[in-house]
Amino acid sequence: RHLGNTAGTHVCEVEVDPETGVVELCRYSAVDDFGRLVNPMIVEGQVHGGIAHGVGQALLEGCRYDSDGQLVTASFMDYTMPRADNLPGFDVDYAPTHPPDNPLGVKGCGEAGAIGAPPAVINAICNALDINHLDMPATPETVWRAARQTAA
Repeated sequence: RHLGNTAGTHVCEVEVDPETGVVELCRYSAVDDFGRLVNPMIVEGQVHGGIAHGVGQALLEGCRYDSDGQLVTASFMDYTMPRADNLPGFDVDYAPTHPPDNPLGVKGCGEAGAIGAPPAVINAICNALDINHLDMPATPETVWRAARQTAA
């Protein structure tokens, strides 16, 4: 039985300091289709949490292994998670469509922010640096090296 697919668009505006590689998220907007919202406050919280998670993946969190294959980023002491001061306010809206085969007209929303945020953030950084690709996480060092390559 087809229950409908969610869809959305996430857009991120950043400022990049090419001298330090520091990325500041200035604005983040998301419009998603979750069908009929049964509890809009819970849905908004899910989207906000997912965006924060995705921003962390894009900018801060990465798995690193030593030469023996031992994970060396196994705790919060080893890498950074996003905090409130790493995130702008989010502009969140909805463009609901109703799936014809679902009598409730609802769709899932739990992972939308985490799916949309990494490419939105990385694409914004690539646009700012006028490059085509940047591996995650886009740490200040990674961004600084990318900025140096484009300046050369």
